Amino acid sequence: MRTVFIFHGVEGSPEENWFPWLKKELQYKKCNVIVPQFPTPKGQTLENWMETFEQYADQVQEDSIFIGHSLGGLFMLSLLEKYKIKLAVFVASFAKLPGNKFDEGMKTFVSPERLEFDWRRITDNCHKSMVFYGDNDPYVGFGTAQQLARNMHAKFHLVKGAGHFNGSAGFTKFTLLLDELKPFLLPPLPPVHQ
Repeated sequence: MRTVFIFHGVEGSPEENWFPWLKKELQYKKCNVIVPQFPTPKGQTLENWMETFEQYADQVQEDSIFIGHSLGGLFMLSLLEKYKIKLAVFVASFAKLPGNKFDEGMKTFVSPERLEFDWRRITDNCHKSMVFYGDNDPYVGFGTAQQLARNMHAKFHLVKGAGHFNGSAGFTKFTLLLDELKPFLLPPLPPVHQ
């Protein structure tokens, strides 16, 4: 059974936005779906989020899928420096502080002593990736999302009017994401014997 992780963002929870809908849709497709609750906004540090994730670490396989929303996508970069997976999906995400009112609470996720993520390791550990960006995102700039897509060698989806892909932008379902996931949910073809 393929495991799919969905990571929420700042002040987020597993019960918001399109996460419950996607979890249910993926469970119909026989996936094991894990949507952890991370400490936020109190205790929102990379160290605390990594510690929370440790209880699920043994469920990460090379055919796993990571989906991160906003800060959840930034958090995924630290995970991808450690774990090999099949697909990483970044929704309204970034690889550096985006320059908004939430920056102070996210600064440990991009520590100053580590000026850059290990992009080679990350892309080696991730078979495929995609980035979804709303053309009117109030928190993340277009250039920031594009840079993440370039660094990840990711398929870039620019979605008109999607905002920050959250409930206030009308995202309680995310059919485009589900459609893009479908090819990755298929079982591998058996080897051909000659």
